[in-house]
Amino acid sequence: MSKILLLDSDGHLEHLEDWSEQAAQQLAASENIELGEAHWEIIYLLQEFHQRFQLSPPMRPLVKYIAQNLGKEKGRSIYLMQLFPPSPARVASKIAGLPRPENCL
Repeated sequence: MSKILLLDSDGHLEHLEDWSEQAAQQLAASENIELGEAHWEIIYLLQEFHQRFQLSPPMRPLVKYIAQNLGKEKGRSIYLMQLFPPSPARVASKIAGLPRPENCL
């Protein structure tokens, strides 16, 4: 049974502490995304970024952070676009339970 998630007007979790892997699955389903190992790798790294810097990264810092931590092949916007279309920074942040990144369409 799925827990009812409280979401803001953009579909992001109201409270970060409500995040769980099950919540991520629900949020991903709302974006028509089935989470695989590559998705989880980005989700956990995004949460690490948020914990470290207290913000959800827009696309450029996200790509740079991923490249630094997972390698240049994964730190490319086209790779992230394939995983989290149509707006990787926004969609990945949503699924990771984080606020919407500033300056993100």
